[in-house]
Parts: sequence; structure tokens; C-alpha cells
Amino acid sequence: MLTDKTKLLMKVTVIIPVYKVEKYIAETVRSVLQQTYSDFELLLVDDGSPDASVEVCQNICDPRIKILRQHNQGPAAARNLGIRHAQGEYIAFIDGDDLWLPQKLEKHLEHLHNSPAVGVSFSRSAFIDEAGHSLNSYQMPVLRDINPNSIVLCNPVGNGSAPVVRRAVLEAIKFECDRNGTTEDCYFDPQLHRSEDVECWLRIALQTNWQIEGIPDVLTLYRVNSGGLSANLYKQLESWETVLDKTRDYAPEFIAQWEKPAKAYQLQYLARTAVRLKAGTMAAQFIYRTLFTYWRILLQEPRRILLTWVAAHALLLLPQSVYWYMEKLALERTAAIQKRHMLQELSRSL
Repeated sequence: MLTDKTKLLMKVTVIIPVYKVEKYIAETVRSVLQQTYSDFELLLVDDGSPDASVEVCQNICDPRIKILRQHNQGPAAARNLGIRHAQGEYIAFIDGDDLWLPQKLEKHLEHLHNSPAVGVSFSRSAFIDEAGHSLNSYQMPVLRDINPNSIVLCNPVGNGSAPVVRRAVLEAIKFECDRNGTTEDCYFDPQLHRSEDVECWLRIALQTNWQIEGIPDVLTLYRVNSGGLSANLYKQLESWETVLDKTRDYAPEFIAQWEKPAKAYQLQYLARTAVRLKAGTMAAQFIYRTLFTYWRILLQEPRRILLTWVAAHALLLLPQSVYWYMEKLALERTAAIQKRHMLQELSRSL
């Protein structure tokens, strides 16, 4: 536990980009305000949201909340604006439709306090559906010994609501960018509207000595939304390729070695996402592209590749009721394995 004296030295800034999250933002903000660690400021960055998201935020009364505004420029630019206004020694990010469990900030601050070489601390995440119900599925990334290869292949941080970052890390990788004729300090690349967090973690791993490390607790609830499925997944692939192109500019040897494997791992991730969202045709397309891009992934991830291939074709060929029954059994077994693994890991850390 953090002592009271330590808490006074550790003010945190929490940044939430706000854009088209009218249905979820109140619950998201409440999950932040209910943290067991309470010495933080909460910056809500209105990214030109066209719905009533900001009005919902304005109806939440708490002295720690401050609302910033910008014309719609995307989540990276919203986070950058928040960082430029942040007063905290530590910066935590959460998307406007995700949730934190109450001990999220406290446990990350303990981790960072006890691990001075760690600059980015992240947690495991549990998937929830659009209504907030558990999907009994978890992101189970590698937690230690994370290097640039780990990030470009599978992004262990997992999502934009999982990390808490030292301000010093962000200052080490900031760059100037021209936004509408004005030069600004940027930390996330505002030209990226997807995969901007992965690009940032990759830059940290390649350009600084700070470590990226996870803790075994499930502290983030990551909401799976199905809106705009096809366009979003294809745009996500396009953004990922842009990340590789940008990284090639300053780390050409690294990209030359890892480009094909990285693209294959991204394609298999998109295939699994398409399966989860019941898009069988797209899932099959992605899994075949995975193997065509880098067939050795079948040797490195045989179980995951084969299960994704089977699930994609089952979606296409089996009656819906049969597929749902098989999926239910598979998810129950996977959830049991994941929970057992997490309990064993937590017991070893005690």
C-alpha cells in the first residue's frame, strides 16, 4: 500500500478523449471518480463531439474534473491536448466507453513506485459488450521483458485504457508538429486515428531506456463495439501499415527484420476480432492473408491460427444455433483456463 506521504508526491492526471460516447461517458467518468486513489485531476477533452457527450460530462459535479475543447482532430490530438495541460507526475489514459475497476490507479502507482526503471505500467483487461456485460474473455499479454519486437507483434499493453505512464517518459519522446499553422508539442502522432497508442509505445521502446511492464491484475474493462465493423477493421489495418512506415524512417533495420511478421500478427488479430463480431467472411479473408504474408506464424502460433481458421469457417458453414452452442462451450473453457492462469500468477506474486 502507498503511504499517505507517498500519495502527496504522486498526483495523477487522467485524460479521457470525448467523442460520440453519450451512452457510456457517465459510467466511464464514475469509474474514474470511484478510484481508491483519489489524488488526481480528470481532464475530459471534447474532440468536437457532435452528440450530447459533453453535456453529460457537464452534469457531473466533482472539483477534480476539467473540460478542454478542440475541433475534431482524433484521439491522438485529444490526448496530446490533455498532456499539454496535465499537472500530474503520472498520466493515465482511458477511452470514453471503457471502465476502470476501483483499485486501478492505486495498483499502478504501487508498481511504478516500486519499479523505478518502469516508465509504462499496464494491466490486463476484461472484455465487456456494448451493454456492459462480461464476455468472460480477457486480454492475456506478456507482462515482463517487453521489447520492441513484443510491441510490434502483439502490443502487450492491449488497449488505450490500460496504461499509466510517467510524465518523464512522454517528455522524452515528444516532438513538434504543425497543427493548423501552430507548432505544438505532440506525444501521440495526431496523423494517426487508429494504432496511435501502439506507435507511441513502440517509439518509447526504440528511443528510450524506459521499461514497459504489466501487472497481473485485471483492472480495465474494454468495451467491444460492433458499429462500422468492416470499415473499422480495414482502416485499422491501414493505420497499422502507416505505423510501420513511420517507424521505418528512424529504425529501418528493425522494420526490415520485423515487417512481415508484424503484419501477419496484425492480420491474425483482425481475424480473431472479426470472429468475435461474427463476421465470418472477413475473418476467413484475414486468416488467409495472415498465412500468405508470413507462413511461419503457423509454426509460432499453431493453436491460435488453427482455432481462428476453424471459427471463421464454422461461422460460414454451420447453422447459427450450432455455431453459438460451440462458441459458448469454447468460451467457457477458455475463460476457465485464463482465470486459472491468472490465479496461479497472482498467488506466485504474493
